Amino acid sequence: MKTNNIRQEDALKKAAVLAEALPWLLRFQETIVVIKFGGHAMTSPELTKQFAQDVVFLKLAGLKPIVVHGGGPQITKALDKAGIKSEFKSGFRVTTKESVLIVREVLVNEIQNDLVQMINSNSKLAVGMSGDSKSLIQVEKMIIQEKGESVDIGFVGNVKKIDVKQIIDVIDSGQIPVISTVGVDNDQNIYNVNADIAASAIAKSIKAHKFVVLTDVAGLMENYPDETTLIPTIDIDQLKRLIPNLDEGMKPKMMACLEAVESGVTRAHVIDGRLPHAVLVEVFTNAGTGTMIIESMDKE
Repeated sequence: MKTNNIRQEDALKKAAVLAEALPWLLRFQETIVVIKFGGHAMTSPELTKQFAQDVVFLKLAGLKPIVVHGGGPQITKALDKAGIKSEFKSGFRVTTKESVLIVREVLVNEIQNDLVQMINSNSKLAVGMSGDSKSLIQVEKMIIQEKGESVDIGFVGNVKKIDVKQIIDVIDSGQIPVISTVGVDNDQNIYNVNADIAASAIAKSIKAHKFVVLTDVAGLMENYPDETTLIPTIDIDQLKRLIPNLDEGMKPKMMACLEAVESGVTRAHVIDGRLPHAVLVEVFTNAGTGTMIIESMDKE
């Protein structure tokens, strides 16, 4: 009898979670959600498996997910193996003509391939897309500023244009785009593109309802790494004041979220990819997770 009672309690808890999800299911039907997949979740097979399940759940629940991925740790490992030292300037990887080919190999033929297979092991919905194929992600060379001086970081691109039609065609076919973040310039030279920036550009261009960034921390904190100072919600004016003081790892993520919301994306979220099913917790529960970026507190 005791076992039956435990099973019934578990079933009731599951029913309560499903009931809580109902308003969000109704609210987000047919909306586009761009998810930047990265951080620890990408290097943990179990978390990657759970992420793949989350993406399929979103699709079957009536949303239109787009997955955009980077691959920092895997790229660093591949470059080390090739005898190429990784160097960063203002949070961006310095990328030579030799290393950009390794970047593309890792992103497209390793990470994307594995992620597509993982999603398709649940339901055959994922389609891999590379930013350099058919000029999906068109870029221009990025020049950064450090201490008032221009710094050349090699084959690193700023997104100039996204060919939205290619992505829409995949979505309209009932599938999930999984996009690797390399791009091409007017001469078809391949460039490394920061995944946060690329995902934000896609979210802006396709007019997504939500932009979600998976990372390795609980979210944006007033006093990093003190998680008790987590900021659950912040508007773009407040965020602009904080950005200059953020560390190099968080700054590109928050800049990407800021630009997305300023361009009309309703909500941006930075969430902890180390948590199981973090995406579902953010989208379908009242509690949410991480930090949500909105246009203005006055409109809430």
